[in-house]
Amino acid sequence: MPELPDVTVYCEALRPRVVEGGRRLQRLRIISPFILRSTDPSPETLESRRVVAVSRIGKRIVLEFENDLFLVLHLMIAGRLRWFDAPARASKPPRIVLATLDFDSGILWITEAGTTKRASLHIVQGRDALASFARGGLDVLTCSPAAFASALRSENRTLKRALSDPRLFDGIGNAYSDEILHAARLSPLALTSRLTDEESSRLHAAARDTLSHWIDRLRRDFGLDHPPGRFPGSGEITAFRPGFAVHGRFGLPCPVCNAPVQRIVYSENETNYCARCQTGGKVLADRSLSRLLKDDWPRTIEEWE
Repeated sequence: MPELPDVTVYCEALRPRVVEGGRRLQRLRIISPFILRSTDPSPETLESRRVVAVSRIGKRIVLEFENDLFLVLHLMIAGRLRWFDAPARASKPPRIVLATLDFDSGILWITEAGTTKRASLHIVQGRDALASFARGGLDVLTCSPAAFASALRSENRTLKRALSDPRLFDGIGNAYSDEILHAARLSPLALTSRLTDEESSRLHAAARDTLSHWIDRLRRDFGLDHPPGRFPGSGEITAFRPGFAVHGRFGLPCPVCNAPVQRIVYSENETNYCARCQTGGKVLADRSLSRLLKDDWPRTIEEWE
């Protein structure tokens, strides 16, 4: 799922293409009815209107139009955006395209891989309606260490669950929570109620520094530090980046200590961590594999190696 750094670069890549120069939406075509989650105002209401801003609410992308009209897009896990400059218009959209937005400057495709359609598009009028999409999470890039600690300890949960809860923190999901916890040298299963003040401060700094690092790195990768830059292409917004320390790197060496990266698999997600850097050498029980292996499950990183 695109998270705060990914959504930020999508917004920054869109602004010079759909806002600057007074661009107007010529046509909004809903190809898959599953993506449209609102009926009033209708999609046709946006046509011929000028886009005045592009912003982010959590993991959602917001296109603001004239007369307080807003298109709110949540890409969920497999949703992505593709841009085609005019006059080099896109060919016939493939099956993964859920909707298209035609501008005089180009065409924006909203795509989603797979058969489970989860991406959502809402069209709303008024800032009160727009505010309903905010989940209340803190912006870790701007909040104080004290505010961060207060939110973290508001519920007794694991650090992994707390960091990725949009009611607590804004825009952090499965991938970047792994990276933040590795940078902070903290276990994903540590409980928020048992965190010391020093550990909370360390986690806050790691969250701020990790997200800032990846925003800056992606800006450079796509040339967005010199607008308009390059719009992210197919496969370039991903949860599995070569520069990550642990996320998506099960079995590969930790870049800090060279121990093999471990994982906990649950439902459709997995948590990746370094046992040596984060859990004092203890290999955390995997819900599926550890139950299968029982006594043969390695308890320490030394046994694993």
